[in-house]
Amino acid sequence: MLELRITIYYFLQVIMYLIFARALLSWFIRNPQNPIMSILLALTEPILSPIRALLFKLKIGGNMIDFSPLAALLLVQLLSAMVLGLF
Repeated sequence: MLELRITIYYFLQVIMYLIFARALLSWFIRNPQNPIMSILLALTEPILSPIRALLFKLKIGGNMIDFSPLAALLLVQLLSAMVLGLF
């Protein structure tokens, strides 16, 4: 059981780093056809899209600022803490 918790924890950490890399690189790489950006988009969009839709319904953020990566990072951190048994 401990191995499963550790595996899930590391999987969540990889997701966190991918979301962070996408948010950071989106400031510099504007072309979604870029190979690095297209891989990051393909891996993180299934996570960010529902969060973005929820934030849009709650009227958080706007057209210029996308808060979905920040919300996703907070959610992943919360899930990581739950997997480790901190909550």
